[in-house]
Amino acid sequence: MKCIIIDDEPLALELLEDFISKVPFLECAGTCSSGFEASIILQEQKIDLIFTDIEMPNFSGIDFIKSLDVKPMFIFTTAYSHYAVEGFNLNAIDYLVKPIPFHRFLKAATRAHNLLKLKIEEETPNLNQEVIQEFIFVKSEYENLKINLCDIKYIESLKDYIKIYTNKDKPILTLSSLKSFEEKLGKVNFVRVHKSFIVSLKHIYSVQRNRIIIDDKWIPIGLNYKDDFIKKIDN
Repeated sequence: MKCIIIDDEPLALELLEDFISKVPFLECAGTCSSGFEASIILQEQKIDLIFTDIEMPNFSGIDFIKSLDVKPMFIFTTAYSHYAVEGFNLNAIDYLVKPIPFHRFLKAATRAHNLLKLKIEEETPNLNQEVIQEFIFVKSEYENLKINLCDIKYIESLKDYIKIYTNKDKPILTLSSLKSFEEKLGKVNFVRVHKSFIVSLKHIYSVQRNRIIIDDKWIPIGLNYKDDFIKKIDN
């Protein structure tokens, strides 16, 4: 976490800078004697956390925080406890009263770190996770059949048709291309292994060199699909 310190007292700056150097997840991006100096750093760098004193000449820490359009997380460090309510009303992560013991500083920094991690997780899409459907409808002869995806073992292409093998005895024949049906299934539990076959990972019994065994069926693994399939089962 990149952080800056704002305090008009040099000894306070030195102490907090020393504290930051002892915490592995903190990086001090600058020390400032006023909010004006801090504003320059905020324009040049992305700062995750601000440690700021409150009572400073010309521009208090509270006024500085209020002036920011985009607020990083911030922790007040002050000799005066009576600003605490106002500080927390501004959504401060914590309020540290001087002299600040290291264990109290570490507790506040850890709280900020955990909040940042949570924010990143919420904002970052999980590219490996897809919405998992439970069933699809397939047109076969004169009706739309509901098929539970967990029941599908494998799908075989037969020119303009595909044959869907499920837990039921009789396969389902429908007018479709394997490519369009692959898109309908999604890629969470199913994988294309051959120009003519899609298989359910759930129902694979074993993989032997260039073939897959599902029940008593041997399904070939095409050369163009082998690498992707191996990565899928390794993951």
